[in-house]
Order: sequence, then structure tokens, then C-alpha cells
Amino acid sequence: MKLFPYAHATHPIWRMAAELALAQLRAQMQNPDYANAPQLGVIYITDHYASQAQAILEVFVKELPNVGSWTGTVGVGIASNNVEYFDEPALSVMLCDIEKDSFRIFNGINSLSGAAKDRFNATSALIHADGQTPDLGELIVELADKTENKYLFGGLTSSRAEFVQFSRSSRQQERSSINDDSTVNEQTIKGVFTGGFSGVAFDERVKLISRVTQGCFPISKSRCVTQSDGHVILQLDGRPALEVLLEDLNMNMDSPRTLLLQKIRETLVGLTSLSSEALKKTGGLADDVCVRHIIGLDTLRKGIAVAELIGEDLQLTFCERNAKAAKLDLIRIATEIREALEPQEMSEAEALELTGESLLDAPVLARKIMGAIYISCAGRGGPHFGAPSAELQLLKKALGDVPLTGFFAGGEIAHHNLYGYTGVLTVFTN
Repeated sequence: MKLFPYAHATHPIWRMAAELALAQLRAQMQNPDYANAPQLGVIYITDHYASQAQAILEVFVKELPNVGSWTGTVGVGIASNNVEYFDEPALSVMLCDIEKDSFRIFNGINSLSGAAKDRFNATSALIHADGQTPDLGELIVELADKTENKYLFGGLTSSRAEFVQFSRSSRQQERSSINDDSTVNEQTIKGVFTGGFSGVAFDERVKLISRVTQGCFPISKSRCVTQSDGHVILQLDGRPALEVLLEDLNMNMDSPRTLLLQKIRETLVGLTSLSSEALKKTGGLADDVCVRHIIGLDTLRKGIAVAELIGEDLQLTFCERNAKAAKLDLIRIATEIREALEPQEMSEAEALELTGESLLDAPVLARKIMGAIYISCAGRGGPHFGAPSAELQLLKKALGDVPLTGFFAGGEIAHHNLYGYTGVLTVFTN
């Protein structure tokens, strides 16, 4: 496996942006350090190009015939190594040097269940989903359960125009020539979808490391949800939830209404199971905490309504967006990934004992990052980190100069959870 060729470009005319990206990709594929015959393409476009999604995909398919499969989506912003594009026409592409038999494209027509029937054993999957899909949370859990590691990484499409997804499989194109194949339709052949979800699943031969970075900081201790009704939390630790919220905010119902409402709008809730640790030893939110908005107050029952259906055995931590915490946590996950790739250290005595065949198992060379996908919340990016592209620049400084693509999502997906205000960083290694 070699480095993944990648490119990014912005231009008012989509075709010019595509040509600029193609020139970068071709130049890299002539570099011996980069793959010259990648099989899988990942493409992200800003919503300025959403109406031209089909034309954009057709150009890349035509100009890069060896890349048989494509996945991707649209975002209000997109990312590449050291740069982000918000509110401007742009695209970001990465070509993954992954064997054709090591991945499967899936979508609403070509499902992951179908891949299983094809004797493909998925261990993880990159997923793009439409946030308006009914029962999306349940579908994410169901899809995660179809992977051996129960691990998904990805995000919800975000757009002020069409919510499109790219999903084109060379296998589906081959099947399209069979007249009696009723599962192949025009949408499958074209490779641009709307609604539902799509992505690419990987088997055990594809080595990757993925981490979640939180963008919020706790402002209260964690409490058990002891009574709820649908989206309304009625009691926390046996006390009226609204009273607990006001106490943690140092407010009361007699506080100036404008000030009270502003403070509540700025407050979020972090939810996780009772069996998990909601807070890290460093004081930040744990990786599996899902942050949701407060969407209303039930003054009659002294409850708070949140943007999540509240089940049993949950704990809640009030939190707020925090740029400093987001920066530190982004550095943390990049550092953890780099440390995971470093060779294991051994003592001098262990080294001296290595003889013959045992030398072959010695951790001499570190694994190398071939490419990375970073999916961040649309509420993060430059505005949250203080300057344009600051988040991606920080990531490059911590992770190194590696091929990277990504987009800014309407919600982030990791494991079987749907997150908010987070970043999901996944690196592919040799």
C-alpha cells in the first residue's frame, strides 16, 4: 500500500475545479511514493456544486477509469490537508490504494446485507447519511451490527441545496449489462443518490485507526436520568430536572428573561449510559458522550426537553461549546493515533535475546499513515477555532503532513452513535 493521492480545488466553475483536482491527482500518481492505480475514490463537494453532482462524478469516472468505485457526499464545508472551504464552491478528492476485494460499496439498493451474501466479511464502514431519514438512529445501530467490529465512521450530509451522495460500484456497473438483473436501476448506474445512506465497508485486510474528538466542555457533574417522558427529562437524581438545570447555571425563574433564555440556548446536554464514564480524568467529556440541544422547557412539570428520545439507564451532564477544550482534544486524538503507530519499545535485555527467526517479529518499523478522513461538525471549523482553516492546520501540526479529505457534517457518526459538535478522525495505515 502506498500514499493515497489527494487533491482539492475551488473555482466558480465546477469543471475548472475538477480539472485542477485532476491535475494534482495525476501529478501525485506519477510520484513513486503515491499509488498509481488506486481502486476507490472518495469525493466531497460543497453545496455550491450540489446541482452539478452528477456531472462532476462523470468527469472523474471518465478521466480516472482505473478507479472503479466512488463514495462521498455534500457538505456546507469540505476539508483537505491543512485547508477547509466554507461558503465557497470547492471539492476535495482522495484515491485510496485499497485492493478491490477488500471493500464493498453499499447504498439503499446495493445493501451491506447483499455484500454479506457475497461472502464479504465487513469489519468497519465509512457511512454518509441523510439526516431526514426516518429512524436514522436505529438504522445506524443496525448497520454497525453488520460489521464485525461494530464500527462505523462518517457523518450526515449538510447542504443548503440538494442533499446528494456519491455511491458508484464497479461491481454494479458490471451487473448492469445483465438484462435480467432487476436490482440495477438508472440511479445505481449514475452513482448519485438522495436520501437514505450509503458508504463503503472494509474487511480485516484494511488497517485503520479511528478516534472521536469532543468540542464541548462539562459545566456540571454527571447525574442519573431518573424520570423521563419521550424527549422530556423530568427528573435528575430524583429532583425536578428544571430545578437542577437552573441551579447549575446559577440562575432561577426570577432571573431576567432575556439573560435566562440566552444562557439556556448556550447550554447543551451530554448523554451516555450509566455504565460509562461521562467525564475523563482531565475533566473533559468522554468519547462516547453524545451532545444534544435543549429544545424547550416544561415549566408545568419542571422538565427540560432535549433533541433526543430519552430511554432508560442514561446519565446527563450539562455542557457548553468550548474552543480551548476542542483544540486540546483534537491534539489528543492525533497524538494517540501517532503513538499507536509508533514501534513498541523493548528493553535492552529483550533486544539481546532476539535471535534467528524471532528477529522477524521485532517491531523495527513503524506503521505509516497512507491517508486520512476527517469529518467534523458544521458548527466547528474556522469560526469555532478562531481563524479560517485553523482546525485543519492544528490537525496537520499534530498528525503530520498526510493525505487527507473530509467534510463538515450535520452530525457525526462513530461506532453506532450519532454525535454533535465532534470530529471523527480515521487514518488508513500500511
